[in-house]
Amino acid sequence: MAEKMLKITLVKSPIGAVPKNRATIEAMGLTKMNKSIVLPDNDATRGMIRKVGYMLKVEEA
Repeated sequence: MAEKMLKITLVKSPIGAVPKNRATIEAMGLTKMNKSIVLPDNDATRGMIRKVGYMLKVEEA
């Protein structure tokens, strides 16, 4: 059985965001607007999404 994956897209600029949230976006590997990444659907990823979800669009991959 393959692990579930999430496609995460940065839809809001982190320029004006709290530095901690900006660091979370960078740690996820999102560097530019509208860039998408695919990460595993686990607790660590879900926690990051919960923290900066207002800047992201999340879909099942």
